[in-house]
Amino acid sequence: MKELIDILKRDRNLLPKEFAALINGMTNEDALYLKEQAYKVKEQFFGNKVFTRGLIEFTNYCKNDCYYCGIRRSNVNAVRYRLTLEDILSCCEEGYKLGFRTFVLQGGEDLRYTDEDIEEICCSIKNKYPDCAITLSIGEKSYDSYKRYKEAGADRYLLRHETADEEHYRLLHPDSLSLKERKQCLWNLKELGYQVGTGFMVGSPYQTPQCIAKDLAFIKELEPAMVGIGPFLPHHDTPFKDYPKGSYELTLRLISIIRLMIPNGLIPATTALGTIHPKGREEGISWGANVVMPNLSPVRVRKQYELYDNKICTGDEAAECRFCLERRMLSVGHEIVTARGDFIPYTFEAEGKENICTM
Repeated sequence: MKELIDILKRDRNLLPKEFAALINGMTNEDALYLKEQAYKVKEQFFGNKVFTRGLIEFTNYCKNDCYYCGIRRSNVNAVRYRLTLEDILSCCEEGYKLGFRTFVLQGGEDLRYTDEDIEEICCSIKNKYPDCAITLSIGEKSYDSYKRYKEAGADRYLLRHETADEEHYRLLHPDSLSLKERKQCLWNLKELGYQVGTGFMVGSPYQTPQCIAKDLAFIKELEPAMVGIGPFLPHHDTPFKDYPKGSYELTLRLISIIRLMIPNGLIPATTALGTIHPKGREEGISWGANVVMPNLSPVRVRKQYELYDNKICTGDEAAECRFCLERRMLSVGHEIVTARGDFIPYTFEAEGKENICTM
């Protein structure tokens, strides 16, 4: 296994069968070696710096019916909400005072928000906070829609592909959704110049090591700026309510694998990781992640944006989330920095430089 890890570190890639072998055959000793190598790479590029993104979950309405998601259209028990532009700007104002320089607008695929609405939100934020980055995470849209958002001020876009295996995708989603269309959206976003983020759930129902190998191969092909992964966590009002949680240990190992694949990538220690284990986000950082995403959403709606059960930090004010994470990062020798934390491309020749991605 150490040989495969060394090849991955050197060449940034493995064959799908090698990825599957690495996932299947890794011992605890191999995992510690993997963690050590990923940590060295992260330290080389980022030192002990951790970037923050202020998360604003502005709508939990969704037209889709994904079988794993708590805000799926068919969940009649979900208490729905939408934030107004004034609500969103208020979240940004509080976040800016706390040092956030990236705002992530995340929501279900809510048809009530038109392209004009999203443009207005982006323009309003940019006009008030021109030194901040805007990340959108609002699902599959047309090429023209993505173009309009980019021109209105959006800098980044998060769209997790969820699984790169066609058969597995069909088992997680209704027939109205298509993996081909999902992937095309990601390529469109790259073509338009977004800093693109993708990712997948670890341990989702019916997932195999071969599925994960395809995920990693697709990530290598796409070469995204950001990769977000977290363990599958069931929600009580979905068809997958009785399925087991994803593996915490495998999630950490995959963070390290992705760090070696994309040494300068932006990899969050996700809320799902912190939900499955009390020290999950700290461990995520130790295994190669370099981003955390405190919640700026109004406390009154936090519990309603429930993608999975027992989500953490639903009762904390924004300042509490910010300073709690700061303490948590310090406990593992890292510091939260006030910066946009943009993705910075590199060449192999740049690897000898110290901390080239700290702005």
